[in-house]
Amino acid sequence: MRREIHKWYSPRLYRDMEIAVYGHYGFALLLFPTAGADYLEYERFNLIERIRPFIEQGKCKVYSINSVNRESWLNRNVEPRVKSLWQQAYNNYVTEEVVPFIHQDCHGLVPIITGGASLGAFQSANAFFRRPDIFAGVVAMSGSYDLKDYSDGYFDDIVYFNSPIDYLYHLNDEHMLWQLRNNKHIHIMSGQGNYEKPSASMALSQILWNKGIWHDLDLWGHDMPHDWPTWYKMLPYAVGAKL
Repeated sequence: MRREIHKWYSPRLYRDMEIAVYGHYGFALLLFPTAGADYLEYERFNLIERIRPFIEQGKCKVYSINSVNRESWLNRNVEPRVKSLWQQAYNNYVTEEVVPFIHQDCHGLVPIITGGASLGAFQSANAFFRRPDIFAGVVAMSGSYDLKDYSDGYFDDIVYFNSPIDYLYHLNDEHMLWQLRNNKHIHIMSGQGNYEKPSASMALSQILWNKGIWHDLDLWGHDMPHDWPTWYKMLPYAVGAKL
């Protein structure tokens, strides 16, 4: 299995940002790390190994990127507005730097499906729902999609436009709705065990149904906690059976 590490200086985030690439062919699966972790988290915790067969078969190529969660929503030492500005800059990094890199690495335009667990589920869902013209789908595992859960109640224009629960509820742009309604790869997954919050996935699902947006809400059992053993089962299932 091809494994490469790439790094470049991001003028939007004012730092070097790394990205790990696994595989040669297939659609691109763009993974966002959990909480304050980094671009190698999914490799360290063996999630990449769990989907190795699909990578080696050429079904997908995986791109695992860094986050700025430690500077933004997990940072207790800065003002809330600073956190939201970090999120805005991160969005621009993903769409204006990571996406072009993926297309260059794939020697042309390929479908890009976002994915992630926990806080990575939020980031992957937010990236997709904000830009369905760029991304071809999402696999969000064990996430919360109300950014106010991370902003400690702070709410400004940036928080609003990065909180899927809020901006999707009010979405009335017919072109964006058409793009979302014609997407067959919106997969919202959650366990119901310890530290999971299936109600968050259910709330997002209800908003999507109210907008006529087809999606797959997949609630797993009460024996599935908010932890790696759950995601070991969810991601291979999604890649193998849903994508």
